Amino acid sequence: MDSPQNLSTLICFRRLSTGVCLGDSFGFTENILVNQGYVITDSLARYNMSSIVHTPEITSIVVEHPTSEGPYGAKGVGEFVSIPTTPAITNAIYNAVGVRIDSLPVDQEQIAMELAARIS
Repeated sequence: MDSPQNLSTLICFRRLSTGVCLGDSFGFTENILVNQGYVITDSLARYNMSSIVHTPEITSIVVEHPTSEGPYGAKGVGEFVSIPTTPAITNAIYNAVGVRIDSLPVDQEQIAMELAARIS
């Protein structure tokens, strides 16, 4: 990760890990269900999100490039890490089994149906 000025290594690594976890959750679990115009997943109790047990091991590498644009040469980190995470997951699936995923969350049944359709 390119960071202009790292003010706290621990906070930086935690923000990066949180961003990866968020992208992982977007890719695998989060889904807003709607039935006849009514939102079914209208509370966190009904909304499926990833937790720490679903999170892979994350290795963060911070490379500092000071800048004069932010306070103390710093910029925000963390949430932008979630942007490439979900496409990385879907590309990994494609590279592994040859199935291109174009909707989220990734559903293993969808992958199995695509693979079965190729066989028959």
